[in-house]
This record gives sequence, structure tokens and C-alpha cells, in this order.
Amino acid sequence: MSSSEDSALEALVVLGDPVRRGLYRLVIGTPGEMGRNEAAEAAGISRSLAAFHLDKLVEAGLLEVCFRRLSGRSGPGAGRPSKMYRRAEGEHAVSVPPRAYDTASRLLAEVVEQAGLDGALQAAARAAGESEGGDSDGEADPVEVLRARGYEPFWDGGKLRLNNCPFHALSDQFPALVCGMNLAGIEGLLAGLPDGQGWSASMDPLPRGCCVALEMTEEL
Repeated sequence: MSSSEDSALEALVVLGDPVRRGLYRLVIGTPGEMGRNEAAEAAGISRSLAAFHLDKLVEAGLLEVCFRRLSGRSGPGAGRPSKMYRRAEGEHAVSVPPRAYDTASRLLAEVVEQAGLDGALQAAARAAGESEGGDSDGEADPVEVLRARGYEPFWDGGKLRLNNCPFHALSDQFPALVCGMNLAGIEGLLAGLPDGQGWSASMDPLPRGCCVALEMTEEL
């Protein structure tokens, strides 16, 4: 077994603990970073227990750490920076037996890009999204549909932003191709949802997260 498979399996083992799994979901569902106190309060556990489990998630490569002063002040008397946690950039995937879908997807993306088939890919993504939206529950809320598809939506003022890019590995290598596909797929999904007609989607990338943001164009 390769070292990458070992690390992925170790990450799965770490998430086997229900408290740890709950903390992981809290952190990745929060835009930006989360501190130990906030995580402990949200999980209903002590700060020391939260710190223990959060650091285990860091060791497994599932979370990463940064430091910042929560007071917003700097200089003498501003206090020590707090330890903050956020989702790690790396990905962990395990298949038994091993598969190489990521290799195939990279090759397919490269061929599509070199052949100039961006428009055809976007049309296919839009049609697939619309079909998927049409198959959803008639009462489906677009926010919850996007959440179920791994986008991790959150409100940022009047915009609905997406904290996670489900196509992160490919979008890093083929940003124009994959982000265009992603936008077209979301537009199709909204068109297919009964409650999606009052929404619009556009390119508005986050430093970390999805390239697409959504807005309500009318009151539903």
C-alpha cells in the first residue's frame, strides 16, 4: 500500500471518533477559521477536550492551523495570537481496490481544453444540472440542494457563497475550463429547481472555496 493510501486511511480512522467528526464538520462548515473556545462551545464540550481533538485532526492532515489576534489590535498589550483552525487544502480519498479516476479526469480535461470544447462541456454541464434539478424534490431549497452536493453554502451579506469547491484538484490545473463547467452546472441546476428561478449565479471567486456566488433576484 502506498504512503498516500496510508495517510488517507489514517485520516478515516481519525474521523471514526464521533466527537472528532463533529468538530471537523463544525470547522469546515465555518467560513474562515474557528478557535478552540468557539469550537468547544458549539460542540458542548470542554476547551481542553476540543483542543485535543482539533490537534489530532491537524496531525491527520484534515485541518490546518493559523494564528491571529481576536482583539484586532497589534503591538504591546494586544495579547498573544489565538490558535485558529480551518480546513486543510489537501484531499483524502480511498478506494478499495485502488482506482485512478483522478488520472482519467485530468486526461479528459486536458483533451477537452486542447480541443477547444469548452462550450460543449458547458452545455453538457448545464443540461445535466437542469436534469438533476428536475429530479429533486418539488419543495427543494436551492441552498440545501447545493449543501447536499458538497458546496457548503453560507450567506455573505446579500450573496450566497460556496465554501467548498467539489472540483478543487481539477480547477487548480484547468481553472477556466472547470470553473466554466461549474458555473454552467449550477445555472442548470437552478433552472431545473422550482425554487431556483428567482436566483442568479455568477463568477465571483473566493481566495479559498468555490468560484461561483449566487444571489436572489426576486423574493420567493
